[in-house]
Amino acid sequence: MSRANRIVIVGGGVAGLMLATRLGRTLGRTGVARVTLVDRHPTHLWKPMLHTIAAGTRDVARAQVAYLAHASCNGFTYQVGHMCGLDRGSREIVLGEMDAPDGSRLLGERRVPYDALVLSLGSQANDCGLPGVRDACHFIDSQPQAEAFNAALRCEAVRSTVNDDALRVVIAGGGATGVELAAELSRMFEMATAYGDPQIRERLKLTLVESGPRLLGAFPSEVSSATQAQLEHIGFRVLTDTRIVCADRDGFYRDDGQLIPGDLLVWAAGVKAPDFLQGIGGLATNDANQIVVRATMQTAQDERIFAIGDCASLVPTSGERALPPTAQVATQQAAHLGRHLGAWFEGRAIPAFSYRDHGALVSLSDYNAFGALGRFGFFKGGIVRGRFAQWSHAMLYRRHQHALHGVARATALLGAEKLGGLLGPRIRLA
Repeated sequence: MSRANRIVIVGGGVAGLMLATRLGRTLGRTGVARVTLVDRHPTHLWKPMLHTIAAGTRDVARAQVAYLAHASCNGFTYQVGHMCGLDRGSREIVLGEMDAPDGSRLLGERRVPYDALVLSLGSQANDCGLPGVRDACHFIDSQPQAEAFNAALRCEAVRSTVNDDALRVVIAGGGATGVELAAELSRMFEMATAYGDPQIRERLKLTLVESGPRLLGAFPSEVSSATQAQLEHIGFRVLTDTRIVCADRDGFYRDDGQLIPGDLLVWAAGVKAPDFLQGIGGLATNDANQIVVRATMQTAQDERIFAIGDCASLVPTSGERALPPTAQVATQQAAHLGRHLGAWFEGRAIPAFSYRDHGALVSLSDYNAFGALGRFGFFKGGIVRGRFAQWSHAMLYRRHQHALHGVARATALLGAEKLGGLLGPRIRLA
């Protein structure tokens, strides 16, 4: 009796968890393959909502998915660990040592064999090696980072309230993450006025810094100007064409030597894949550490290794630029590979991936939302805003829940979330 094919997926983000779920249901439950998901954190959180966790306007306990429980329900297994090496000769990935919170050694180095390896390690903000940024700034690339920022934010809020001082927040990066975080912080402090400090929102002094000529450079200029106008209307300062050269505990320094002072600094500029991927196992990577893949999402150096999502660089046959590192691309790639990987083990070729651009949405919390429609669907290339755009943005998360849990369970989760919002505080207080 031949053994089941071993599929190892590294990274439990949007693409990785969706792929593991689909393959677990179709191949794992039937014994055709053994599907293993590897991630260093025990829970999954939809990355586009990290700014709400950072601001404290969403209950992380109700939003996260425990890998171990989800795996047991969907026909795959979960291994905790972080990948640090790749042995293509023996078809094994290397998982690094892990320590317990008290500093003691919890797990030694381990190796996990594979017959097909899918790298789905996501992306992170790119500090470009600027002095002081890594030490002085908060990053919002993962759940632990978002929670760490929220803890620091609550401490600064206490200081601001007790001393009646301004709370200065400076966000570097005028892309979707920076813009959405800024708006969510305003909403959080507006809601915080109900808990005994009616002046707390007025003391929030937020500056959003963008090196380019406008916010949301990937969106149409109409969306950029409307977004900037909305942020300035709620009292925030927006600086465009402003280049940061370094940071320290006092704030960001511009290339003209001026200081942008801040009590809390956030770096949300640039995108790159994890540094350890650069040249790993002899695979081709670009300057952003992304693994270069063909239209089948296989690497040119090894057909048994795939890369999807933000850590992959795929240039469409009809295009000059690689696909953008967005949740939309990652979701479509996971669905495509999920449909064809089983047949690939039987000797059939994986069809070329074809991306369908449905547009992009940015949410300014309860204030507004904007969407640039893509090349497919109704009103191609148009722009939406207001309540419809807000509803469309919210539906992206609901669709993600449906893909992971099915319609019935996703509906129950939505009900529990709404009930919890009625019974508990609307913002994180402790």
